[in-house]
Amino acid sequence: MAKSILEIKQELEGRVGQRVLVTAQAGRKRVAKHHGVLSKTYPAIFVVHVNEGQGQISRISYSYTDLLTQNISIDFEDEEAQA
Repeated sequence: MAKSILEIKQELEGRVGQRVLVTAQAGRKRVAKHHGVLSKTYPAIFVVHVNEGQGQISRISYSYTDLLTQNISIDFEDEEAQA
């Protein structure tokens, strides 16, 4: 991923609408993984729409600093399919 918040924001703005896998630290040894769609970027955060089953859709927001500090990682599913 990029080295500054501005670069991270610009990269994510160009990928709005793409499917993603977000891996987040949920505690000491727990990891939460969410499949969804990068839906919107804002000045300080970005939003991922997540399907939780049975037609329920929820939104999870993350800050760009979460990516910068590696509290979360984001993988774009179209890149995984090409590999």
